[in-house]
Amino acid sequence: MVLAQGTPGPAGRGPGAPSSGPAARAALAAARAARATDLDRHLTGLFNAALGPEGGVRGPSAEQPPVPARAADVALVAVGSHARRELTPGGDLDLVLLHRGRGDVAEIADRIWYPIWDAGLRLDHSVRIVQEAQAVARDDMKAALGLLTPRHIAGDPTLADEARAAVLADWRTDARKRLAELGGLCRERWDAQGELAFLLEGDLKEARGGLRDVEVMNAVAASWVAPAPDGRVRDAHDLLLDVRHALHTATGRPSDRLVLQEQEAVATALGMPDADVLLRAVATAARTITHADDQVWRRVDRFVRPRNGRARARRRPVGDGAVEQDGEVVLARNADLGDPALTLRVAASAAQNGLPLAPATVDTLARRAVLPGAPWPSAARDALVSLLGAGPAAIGVWEALDQAGLIVRLLPDWERVRNRPQRNPVHRFTVDRHLVEAAAGAAALAREVARPDLLLVGALLHDIGKGLPGDHSVRGAAVARETAARTGFPAGDVKVLETVVRHHLLLPETATRRDIDDPKTIETVLDAVAEAPGRERDVLELLAALAVADGQATGPAAWGSWKAGLVAELARRALMSLAGGTLPPAPSLGPDTLALARHDGAAVRVQGARIMIAAPDRPGLLWRAAGVLALHRLAVRTARTVSETAPKAAGTEGTATAVLDFTAVPEFGDPPDPAALESDLRRMLAGRLNVADRLERRARSVRTRPGAAVPPPRVTIVPDASESATVVEVRAHDVPGLLWRVGQALGECGLQVIAARVDTLGAEAVDAFYVVDAEGRPLGESAATVRAHVLGALG
Repeated sequence: MVLAQGTPGPAGRGPGAPSSGPAARAALAAARAARATDLDRHLTGLFNAALGPEGGVRGPSAEQPPVPARAADVALVAVGSHARRELTPGGDLDLVLLHRGRGDVAEIADRIWYPIWDAGLRLDHSVRIVQEAQAVARDDMKAALGLLTPRHIAGDPTLADEARAAVLADWRTDARKRLAELGGLCRERWDAQGELAFLLEGDLKEARGGLRDVEVMNAVAASWVAPAPDGRVRDAHDLLLDVRHALHTATGRPSDRLVLQEQEAVATALGMPDADVLLRAVATAARTITHADDQVWRRVDRFVRPRNGRARARRRPVGDGAVEQDGEVVLARNADLGDPALTLRVAASAAQNGLPLAPATVDTLARRAVLPGAPWPSAARDALVSLLGAGPAAIGVWEALDQAGLIVRLLPDWERVRNRPQRNPVHRFTVDRHLVEAAAGAAALAREVARPDLLLVGALLHDIGKGLPGDHSVRGAAVARETAARTGFPAGDVKVLETVVRHHLLLPETATRRDIDDPKTIETVLDAVAEAPGRERDVLELLAALAVADGQATGPAAWGSWKAGLVAELARRALMSLAGGTLPPAPSLGPDTLALARHDGAAVRVQGARIMIAAPDRPGLLWRAAGVLALHRLAVRTARTVSETAPKAAGTEGTATAVLDFTAVPEFGDPPDPAALESDLRRMLAGRLNVADRLERRARSVRTRPGAAVPPPRVTIVPDASESATVVEVRAHDVPGLLWRVGQALGECGLQVIAARVDTLGAEAVDAFYVVDAEGRPLGESAATVRAHVLGALG
């Protein structure tokens, strides 16, 4: 009997199913199409029999004769999966009997429904006049979604057309209200079911990224608020539909949850080698659907948002080559698609501002932008670090690049872990998503390490060896070494990253399996970090922070307060066993800069991104110079300062000359006119430029919006790092004018900066200021007050 629930059709042959994936899937699609045709034929027969001999009518076809009078006011209509010809063996048959007020419609319905029930098929049914169907659709979201796409089976086809037209007209008229309601229902479903791509036993229909979401996207498209799903989404939908079909066939049950014990049988029915391949295919399809769904709901959210007049959408620069427009980041009109750093820089700008990338922008970057070759230029590497440093806001931007195929082009080894299932209930995510989550979590720990850039990249690569035979830490270390070299890190940093990936499990495994009071335990840790000679302290800091990020990204079962405490104590004891301080020695400058310092009077030199200033030393020189750079929209990447005292002439005191050596790049757009920049710097040195007033006016004119959530700044006073000064170490998220604000705060405390080492690593500032008081001495009891004042300026 064609109506029997669970009828397998041509693909339901278990182990004897076609071995080729495409052939097996084609057989499933053919089985659904054949079943839809058989069902239509059988339902038409039931309908004809219910009406009696004189009321019989053929089913729909191009050559269908006029509907006999007895059938002119009644029609059988399919909604749901059978309307779409997608009914799987365990799916429900959803039918509506439409009529124009017939008195005998109940009897007709019974003559149709009972044979269906007798055949064992689950049936959802209703009997309505068109106006009732329209009214029910206004109040019932499920009914509305079904009646947006009804399919006429038998009887008067105009009834189906009238019902669809009425429901569709209401749907579009009330789109703002109905889509808001639909969005709320979807979010409730996602919260209850989870995200299909990352579930070991996900619901193929109801979980986020499942079949239901494609149905919802089609409903949104029917409102004209967003376009219909594209070919990639339709292909992903068809894959999940085939998996659902194979699951129903293998189990003989209507459940849509892809449980572990059925995965091998389903993989076999689909012609796939094993369950891992199946889960990877499901994850790929689900993430494609989820990504498209995110774009649809962004459009819906803009549509349902209260409208304040018809103001034209404003464009706001958010980075070099990137502009915010209508809540998304798009390419600036002058963006250079030949710049190999552009793709990552635009992505970083989006993430740092907590904004998504516009789909058209991602498409343009994927098709036309030049990507960095090996080794990457420093601008591309900095942009990658800045993207990862945005924390959770980076995840959606990374996913957009990944869906466009850009990530595997940037990092070829990513293909091996992309959508790779972990098959471990402790892990919440596929391998690739776990790596991105770990990097996003590491961004919150950037203040805990001296090299936040290495922490972020190390977190991104720590499990990159999964998918290769053997120990994933050992294999991953080799991949990390190659990747770090390809992305342009210097040899010393490459060795640090290789060591971190090789030993990323060292601290958590040692802390939970060994006695940390045993000196041999500390020796084990120190022997491992010694693989990066001279960088042991860096490696230990990175391993401690990575253990936290990795554990938290894995899931609550993998990380807790007990484990965190053990790891932190082990890291602390190992660090205590290492000799040496945490800060570099006072900066020294090259001979060219020292020659500039000996120039008579003040001197300013602008050479591309490098700005050098030599002038008689005086309080506030550093932060006023930084303020001038901020006025010209230059972001300071590095700064080195030193004060040189000229030899005494006979009968005179030696004169001190300060040398400031900046590397600065435009926040966005073209660099400033060097002559104008030099002019303003000279005016500042001559005391004829009110930097503070100009910066305040600029700040008032800039329209801003909240960016990505970042950890709070950290200010540390290091009294013993220098014999002649106190070191104030500042670690903070880099923002325009940061150096100005720190320097101004130090100046307000009556301090003078005698040397500074300023570095921006990605989006993180790692700065050290060597300061003395008015008498030229290191700080004493005022250190706590200074720290609080600098923190206040950064807050």
